Amino acid sequence: MIRFDIITLFPELFDKHLSNLPFKRAIQANKIEVNLINLRDFAIDKRGTVDDKPYGGGTGMLLRVEPIFDALESIAKTNPQDRAKPRVISTTPTGKKWNQKLAQDFKNTNHIVIICGRYEGMDARVEEHLVTDKISVGDYILSGGELPALVIMESIVRLIPGVLEKETALAEESFNDNSLEYPQYTRPEEYKGWKVPQTLLSGNHEEIRRWRQQRKIKP
Repeated sequence: MIRFDIITLFPELFDKHLSNLPFKRAIQANKIEVNLINLRDFAIDKRGTVDDKPYGGGTGMLLRVEPIFDALESIAKTNPQDRAKPRVISTTPTGKKWNQKLAQDFKNTNHIVIICGRYEGMDARVEEHLVTDKISVGDYILSGGELPALVIMESIVRLIPGVLEKETALAEESFNDNSLEYPQYTRPEEYKGWKVPQTLLSGNHEEIRRWRQQRKIKP
């Protein structure tokens, strides 16, 4: 089983996703456990403060280090028998670019913690002292780390044996052999004059295999 602990200011953003596939099947089959940790539960005061202005000036606010540290401490206390330290991910544009190879790597991890950034980011001491992996899901800006966390989680979860209904599909999916999947078609055979390639209708499995292989795209 993989345990996911997600530290976030908006745990409600995960609810709909976790109640649908592939997460739903993985949770029901005890393949994964997902714990949503509200960072405001570890606020520094009764007003729920978890952020502050950056030293030296600048636009926006940063998540403070103390609430994140305390949230991580609470995770450790809930699973004291787990001697192996979890992999702690921060979602950040300065991190390593997430890809299928990394998803395969993380699939073999028992415990993953993801810290979802917000505002202008978080105090740099979080990544300097508390994080094991800095991950980026692309060269663009989002309002927070919740969507990247879901991207990371889903790409891992769907690789776990028994989660996908048709596991044989994994072998032919994009990126598994460093290429993008070939074009695919379904009924109707012709629509507005747009026809399905004749090779796919031939019933010749070897010709179809070659056609697909030739049309794979190298990213």
